[in-house]
Amino acid sequence: MIGFRYFRGFFFFFFSLVVSCLAGYAREKSHVIHPEWSKNASIYEVNIRQYTPEGTFKAFEEHLPRLKKMGVGILWLMPIHPIGEKNRKGTLGSYYAVRDFRAVNPEFGNMKDFESLVKKIHDLDMYLIIDWVANHTAWDHVWAATHPEFYAKDSLGNFYHEADWTDVIKLDYQNTELRKQMLDAMVFWVKEKNIDGYRCDVAAIVPTDFWSTVRDTLDKIKPVFMLAEAWEPYLHEKAFDMTYAWQFKDLLNDIAQGKKSADDLRKYYEENERVKYHTDAYRMLFTSNHDENSWHGTVFDRLGDAAEIGAVFGGVFRGMPLIYSGQEAGLDKKLEFFEKDTIKWRKHKFEEIYSELLNLKVQNQALWNGNSGGEVVHLKTSGDTAVYSFVREKGEDRILALFNFSSEEQKFTLNDKQIVGEYENVFSGETVKLKQKANFRLPPWGYLIFAE
Repeated sequence: MIGFRYFRGFFFFFFSLVVSCLAGYAREKSHVIHPEWSKNASIYEVNIRQYTPEGTFKAFEEHLPRLKKMGVGILWLMPIHPIGEKNRKGTLGSYYAVRDFRAVNPEFGNMKDFESLVKKIHDLDMYLIIDWVANHTAWDHVWAATHPEFYAKDSLGNFYHEADWTDVIKLDYQNTELRKQMLDAMVFWVKEKNIDGYRCDVAAIVPTDFWSTVRDTLDKIKPVFMLAEAWEPYLHEKAFDMTYAWQFKDLLNDIAQGKKSADDLRKYYEENERVKYHTDAYRMLFTSNHDENSWHGTVFDRLGDAAEIGAVFGGVFRGMPLIYSGQEAGLDKKLEFFEKDTIKWRKHKFEEIYSELLNLKVQNQALWNGNSGGEVVHLKTSGDTAVYSFVREKGEDRILALFNFSSEEQKFTLNDKQIVGEYENVFSGETVKLKQKANFRLPPWGYLIFAE
């Protein structure tokens, strides 16, 4: 077994070298240094309005110990700022129509309530990022009156909005004073309120050089974590730790609906993710978030019987798993976006699944993020069209994952030296010894996760 350990170490060294060559220019251009605390973290999106009947920071505080126990490392709060009233959508409006970048939404509480929340999150050794909307403001933001030059104009010289975002108006980043004031506002929350970074709304349509300046400035105050609501690889070069892995979400939806297969998932990863993204780029894996839930349906609407396997896949694949508010309670309704619509909390098996996986990620190096974790190495089986099997290894830790991405039972064989070892079944706790050749049976949408 010792000899095999050396062989396996050499194999992974050689494999990593090959992957490094494939990534090419993108890998060489990355200058982002992730905060140390993010290397084994998972992220949880908090919808304050819908989280509790009160919809306040204070009421949400009561959930912090539960989220800590579940293994959450980073809390992402949807926009906390006052919401515009002019051209407001619905009764309460969109979080993303910001009226004041330096204040908190009075519906959620006051600034002292927010400061208390930040402190309690930090006391539990968790971290907090807030949503930042740099692309546009509400129509009644003070800048619309005092600095109309901060805004983009249409051919008639009027403010305008993109898509159907009728409750906001677009900012113009050719204006250097706008850049300064926006940067100053972002510095305020990090320096004065001690937050740990930002989730940046529609990041790809705000100039990238602005985000690079933001990152450089904030990192001089404290190491921050930056999440871009975007997928573009170049955003990892100087500004962002993590981008959205929309591609995996879409593939999982298509697989659940019989349009794609496990083989498509494997091919996408090997032919796109490995080639286009820096090896230390964090990719956010998710089956839901506020947009998906409110506009495209719950995980049960989109994934059906594959909702559970989708959650487990995101917990062990290469990337950082995201949980949206209520997913751990089996959230089975589309939350209203512009109205009050409280989450119905209940005991659900998803909470146990997430707890097992998120806590495993904290401890098992193979599951860590970016270069701190292990690469995904595909293991060929006799049923690869439906089955996706892979191993991840880092240091002395190893994860073996087997997924049946189909609605039919799959019986298959693995014949590979990389599976040899003694493992614990992550969900049953059973100890399993695997030889080079092993037979498996997985029910429809079934999975097995082994940890060494």
